[in-house]
Amino acid sequence: MLRIAGDTRAALARRLGIGATDAAAIEHLVASTEPLGPVELGNRLGIRSASATSLVDRLVQAGHVARAPHPRDRRRLCLQVTDHAAEQVVEALRPMLVGVERAVGRLSPEQAAATAAFLREMAEVMREYIDATPAEPAQRRAPR
Repeated sequence: MLRIAGDTRAALARRLGIGATDAAAIEHLVASTEPLGPVELGNRLGIRSASATSLVDRLVQAGHVARAPHPRDRRRLCLQVTDHAAEQVVEALRPMLVGVERAVGRLSPEQAAATAAFLREMAEVMREYIDATPAEPAQRRAPR
């Protein structure tokens, strides 16, 4: 599932006619529970500030993202996915979502409960891994 998630993002990017990094940026903006500015988005994507600025400019120019005042700090900007872009993403994902709904519909109530419990537990394991990861990358060691 983890490997196929990356392939799914690449397929979504192709369906939308954008690059994989652009699709990842839109995904981060949609999924974030807090407003993201260009710096935070760049950090989440693991790209440098200049690259994040170019990315945001490209997404704004394409009409996928809009800059808006930050809701709590008017000195800052945050990025919002436009309604049009959100609609495009949902439409591009529709074939996959229909397939997921079909698969879920074939589960018995017991299977559905067990699957949901398993997925919640896996998500928690992943959250713990993320939370325990240092903010700064580890120093690379030279091969011996």
